[in-house]
Amino acid sequence: TTGCYKCDLSMKITRMEKIHIMSVIVYCLAFVLGVLGNGVVIWVTGFKMKKTVNTVWFLNLAVADFLFTAFLPLTVTYTAMGFHWPFGNFMCKVNSTITSLNIFASVYILVVISVDRCVSVVWPVWAQNHRNIRKASYVSLGVWVLALTLSAPYFVFRDTLTYSDDTTLCFTNFALSDDHETGQFRYQAVAITNFLLGFVVPFTVIVSCYTVIIHRLRRNRTLASKSSRPFKIIAAVITTFFLCWVPFHIMRLIELDHHTRSKTFGYVLSIGLPITISFAFLNSCLNPLLYVFMGQDFKGIVRKSILNILETAFQEEVSHSYTRTNLTVTSRSKDKSVSDVQV
Repeated sequence: TTGCYKCDLSMKITRMEKIHIMSVIVYCLAFVLGVLGNGVVIWVTGFKMKKTVNTVWFLNLAVADFLFTAFLPLTVTYTAMGFHWPFGNFMCKVNSTITSLNIFASVYILVVISVDRCVSVVWPVWAQNHRNIRKASYVSLGVWVLALTLSAPYFVFRDTLTYSDDTTLCFTNFALSDDHETGQFRYQAVAITNFLLGFVVPFTVIVSCYTVIIHRLRRNRTLASKSSRPFKIIAAVITTFFLCWVPFHIMRLIELDHHTRSKTFGYVLSIGLPITISFAFLNSCLNPLLYVFMGQDFKGIVRKSILNILETAFQEEVSHSYTRTNLTVTSRSKDKSVSDVQV
C-alpha cells in the first residue's frame, strides 16, 4: 500500500511539474507577444495616428496590457525556480498589484468603451457635440485611479516568507499579525469584492450597453451596415476578455469554500488555478492580434503596413444618412465634424 501511495504521489508531482512547465511557456509567449504587440499599439495610437476618442480608449487599454506583460518575467522566474521569489518583499507587492491593476483597468476601459458606443448610437447629436479627446483623457484617468484603488489591498497584504532552506514564498498574507479568522474574513471580502467589481458589475453594464446597441442597429439597417466592422472589433475584444478571465474568477470563488476541502478538492485547485491563470494571462497579448485580423480582410494584411492596419481597426465611423434622415441638426452641429461620432 505504501508503495502504491508513493507511486500515486510521484504521478501527481510529475503532473504538477508538467503544468508548471506549461505555465512558464504560456507566460513567456504572453510576454513576447504582449510587449511587442501592445508596444506597437502604443506607438501607433500615441504617436502616429490622429488623436480621436477611440484612440484614447485603445491607447489606455494597450498601456494596461503592456504594463502587465512587462512584469511577466518576474512571474516566469518565480515559477521556473519552483516558486522561490528572489526579488524581495517590495517587488512581491508591486508584481501582484500590477496584475490586479491590469484586470481592473482593462475591464473598466471596456466598460467606458461600451458606454461611449451606446451613447453615440442612442444620442448621436449629443455625442457629436460633447465627445472630445480632453474628456476622454479625464475619464481614462478616472479609470486608472479606480483600478489603483481596487488593487491597493494586494500591495498591503502581499508578503514574503523565507523557509529554513532559504526558499522565499511570495503570498497574500491577509492575517498580517492578527488571528487566522480575521485573515480569512479579509480574504473572503477581497475575493468577493474582486468578483463583483471585477466581473459582475462590468459584465452587466457591458451586456446592457450592447443590448441597447443591437436593438438600435436592428431598427436602422443603414447604420448597422456602416458600423459593422468597428462594432465587431470591440465585441471581439470584450468577448475575449471575459472568456479568458471568467474561469479564473470561478476558480477563485471555488477556493473560498474552504470548509469542504479535501485532498481531492485541493488537488483540483492546484491544477485548475495554474491553468486558468495561464489562460487569463494570454488575454493581454490577444488584443493587438484582434485589431490586425479583424481590422480588415485577411488577404490585405500582408499588403498593408502596421500603421494602416491599426488605422483601419481604430477609425471612427458614423452614418451620415442616419443623421440626415432621423435627426434635425442645428446649424452649429452641421458645421462640426462628424468623424468623432462612432458606433
